[in-house]
Amino acid sequence: MAFVEPVTLRDRGIRLEPLALSHEHGLAAAAADGELWRLRVTSVPEPQDTRAYIETALRMREDGNRFAFAVVEDASGKVLGSTSYHDILPAVKRVEIGYTWYRQSVQRTHVNTTCKLMMMGHAFDTLGSHVVGWRTDNYNFASQKAIERLGARKDGVIRGHALRRDGTVRDTVMYSMRSGEWPEAKAQLLYLLERHTLSQ
Repeated sequence: MAFVEPVTLRDRGIRLEPLALSHEHGLAAAAADGELWRLRVTSVPEPQDTRAYIETALRMREDGNRFAFAVVEDASGKVLGSTSYHDILPAVKRVEIGYTWYRQSVQRTHVNTTCKLMMMGHAFDTLGSHVVGWRTDNYNFASQKAIERLGARKDGVIRGHALRRDGTVRDTVMYSMRSGEWPEAKAQLLYLLERHTLSQ
């Protein structure tokens, strides 16, 4: 039995469902919204590579070290992007959240906060994780701010850690949250989402 079992999560008009080959066209359209593959600090697939991107995620699911979701708008069925649990360590009850990207038109909306709230809640409250982690490129300042806004703490920087798509070597900034920190972080995320709802 895998630590992360297939599940569909729903909240505030957003659905996280297990990534499948049936999401290929929707995911390609999401990546095309803003030509996200051109960003050097992300791993968004180019349109012609979308199927291979999904197949890689499915192989990693079989191996037990990544579980990818499609981010879907519940009302329309439109694919908004993708996110994953990865570096899954059942022995110490730790998962990381990453491989996250959204079509440009929904960036800086409630979508990311809603997705993180669902994934963190599932990790801590259902899976019983002791730690949830994040990692990002040292030059991806927007991602670092978004992770810090969740209440995660910076653990440090792993230097010369991974290749970027352009062949340069990146430093990786590591963050984490422990289960005891989750209730306060959850309250803050719910507060931010309520403020967003009231401002609409």
